[in-house]
Amino acid sequence: MYKSPIIRKVKEATKITDPMKKDLKPTLLDFGPVQFFIPRFFGFCYGVENAIDIAYRAVEENPEKSIYLLSEMIHNPTVNEDLLGRGVQFLFDTDGTERIPISSLNSEDIVIVPAFGTTLEIQEELQKVGIDPYQFNTTCPFVEKVWKRGKQLGKKEYSLVVHGKHEHEETRATFSHSAEHSAVVVVFNPKEAVVLAEIMTKKRPLSDFEKYFGHKSTPGFDPYKDLQRFGVINQTTMLATETQEVMDILKEAAISLYGKTDILNHFADTSDTLCYATNENQSATLALTETDPDLALVVGGYNSSNTMHLVEILEHSFPTYHVRDASELKSENHIVHFNQWEKSIQETENWLLTNKKPLKVALTSGASCPDVLVDEVMLKVLSYFEGVKEVDEVITPFEEKLIAES
Repeated sequence: MYKSPIIRKVKEATKITDPMKKDLKPTLLDFGPVQFFIPRFFGFCYGVENAIDIAYRAVEENPEKSIYLLSEMIHNPTVNEDLLGRGVQFLFDTDGTERIPISSLNSEDIVIVPAFGTTLEIQEELQKVGIDPYQFNTTCPFVEKVWKRGKQLGKKEYSLVVHGKHEHEETRATFSHSAEHSAVVVVFNPKEAVVLAEIMTKKRPLSDFEKYFGHKSTPGFDPYKDLQRFGVINQTTMLATETQEVMDILKEAAISLYGKTDILNHFADTSDTLCYATNENQSATLALTETDPDLALVVGGYNSSNTMHLVEILEHSFPTYHVRDASELKSENHIVHFNQWEKSIQETENWLLTNKKPLKVALTSGASCPDVLVDEVMLKVLSYFEGVKEVDEVITPFEEKLIAES
């Protein structure tokens, strides 16, 4: 139900022409007065598709049972609202606030773990009432990969630095799983990594650790002792380039303390845990900035971390609007969009630049956004112009590639 008639064909055709995923050049869809630049990678990743498949299967196979999601399965309101409409209920808000007590459930109920995973504490609560939290497990395999790598490091007595937003569901889950075997501290960005590095190297007082990290570290975390051996893992939706920067900053601090020749005994190489889909989407978005659009539209939930990072990449190059779906495009003169820096919904007039001929629009979406919503945004933009080519005419070359391949 979430597959699209337009974007799906573009994606399938580019898989044929670029099977090795080497070409990041965007696809041009030329409708005459409007041209769209479509990135090589965007939208649903494997983890999200897998989560949606499992959730809907659970609903279809258990019509007589009460079905709950721990919280939003993915950060896309369209998907979550549809599941709610099918009778699924949320046990928690995304910030962890309880909606329905787990103690009120029974062993016949079904609870679906979201793609972000969940904490060990919640797992135990579910098991106490007789519910298997992983009967319908939609946890992203790449999140689980981060957990497994953290566990491997914990067995070798490494502490863990988590690059992420400490209140995000995924980071809360990763923190919980990591704290079972390691001392853990969460770092939000490279700026905080610098602060932590300066505490490590005693360029800042030890008291600064409690000030900056006391609320997002395991009890008793000692940066002098616990950062003698450590690795960096991340919330998979963070900017991969930022995670690498965090790694580099903290590695340099370790080198200054222990020397370069012995660094592998103090700093673990965890670059293999970076999510391939996040990397691909962000690299393809960077390739969009090398084209010359007049503006960009990024489709995705307003609480979607990976979507906000795509906006962050594009807004340095041209006007960029983060919209939930086509309903936010009120008219050719009026758009509603999200400003992540001010954390507010904003309205902008005269956004479409209809005087440009042709108007060039970069169009992409977050990993939790169904392609059909991107189709709808594209069609809404086209509706504001006269003399546009028919969709079938523009999509035919892509269909021909698919037919030739089959």
